[in-house]
Amino acid sequence: MITPSDTQSLILSRAATRPGNLAVPLPEGLAGAAAKMVVRKMIVRGWLEEVEANLTRREPLWRETGDGHGTTLIATEAGLDAIGIEPLVASAVASARKAKPSPQAERTPDGTATLKPVAIRAGTKQARIIAMLQRPEGATVAEMVEATSWQAHTVRGSISGALKKKLGLPVAAEKVEGRGTVYRLP
Repeated sequence: MITPSDTQSLILSRAATRPGNLAVPLPEGLAGAAAKMVVRKMIVRGWLEEVEANLTRREPLWRETGDGHGTTLIATEAGLDAIGIEPLVASAVASARKAKPSPQAERTPDGTATLKPVAIRAGTKQARIIAMLQRPEGATVAEMVEATSWQAHTVRGSISGALKKKLGLPVAAEKVEGRGTVYRLP
């Protein structure tokens, strides 16, 4: 399997943090012929896909098509897999971060917030917990303890620290009769 270059990994990891896995804007300093070459290779490898941009949602353009429309780039499941990010987890992180930027959001000179890239490796215990929280039935601390072999206080700390604070995920908790407190990602 071909591994992405540092630039390609950066493009894909940033896309994983954006709504709809948008790959544009590209990293600063990557423009012109170099950008075209990198993107072309990524499209050929199936890591990026060029799709029509939704101008009503003000999606950033990759290129204009000349008929008043334009295209944008999105990371594919194969692209996210190439950098070890589970697509389901990436979409949860991106949609949650769109709704409420985390405190770690970087400020640009004009005062707007941009999100720092987040990479969640596939197969990690954190990725396993996020997948459990995405299920319709959610997960209890006991279920997450069983899945990760962590202690209960470590699971609770992961939810409040890594998931809620660091990643900005809106983890909801509710008491369910017969199960106890159930955690979910909406």
